[in-house]
Amino acid sequence: MTEKEKQQAGELYNADDRELFNDRIKAKKLCGEYNAVECNDFQKRERILDRLLALKGQKTVIEPDFFCDYGYNIILGDNFYANHNLVILDCAEVAFGDNVFIGPNCGFYTAEHPIDANLRNQGLESAKPISVGSNVWIGGNVCVLGGVTIGDNVVIGAGSVVTENIPSNCVAVGNPCRIVKKLEPLAAAPAQSSAESSPAPAPGQPKAAAPGRSSVQNNAVAPQPAPRKRVELTKVDAPINHGGFPDRRK
Repeated sequence: MTEKEKQQAGELYNADDRELFNDRIKAKKLCGEYNAVECNDFQKRERILDRLLALKGQKTVIEPDFFCDYGYNIILGDNFYANHNLVILDCAEVAFGDNVFIGPNCGFYTAEHPIDANLRNQGLESAKPISVGSNVWIGGNVCVLGGVTIGDNVVIGAGSVVTENIPSNCVAVGNPCRIVKKLEPLAAAPAQSSAESSPAPAPGQPKAAAPGRSSVQNNAVAPQPAPRKRVELTKVDAPINHGGFPDRRK
């Protein structure tokens, strides 16, 4: 096995391996480019993140400075926001769900070094993945260690050190981070009624079937949802409202 294969398998590996070293250099250069981009050039930021990260959803905002080890182990869901000085040591996969908000000076560290000093001094280390669910708010100066899973609908208080899994629907704080409050599960988004969701028939066309009746009899075809569009960000010189962000409406 190569050192990179050992790394991805969660085994001890040599971090000074030439392949891994070159991968880190590429990522550091892209991070440097990202952090040097003008604050209003959102389009360039998007292009760099597309080159750096494994996968990201729509509406991704990472305030500079941002640092990571490899980038190709990072997965971001939709509506991801991270404040300044985010550090992700992604020696293993670090995955975030949708609607995740991260305060400033937060770190996600998958890398682990041996307790045995002899092994540690040889440059050997290992890595454990980190998983963060959807609808999660992580306060400033939070540290999340390798092997941790944080569930959905979770708030992590500022300054916490997360060393163990945090289940869904709770507030957790402290060092080590512990649950201090249970939260009600988020209600599912209400579905549109058929009357609201069905488009008005064109003149001369038969009406759509009423609820409980066969749409085949009226030759009606159920409307298909619009295809999901990628949000395109552009450079703005004088953003108005929107908290300083460009108007994303088309």
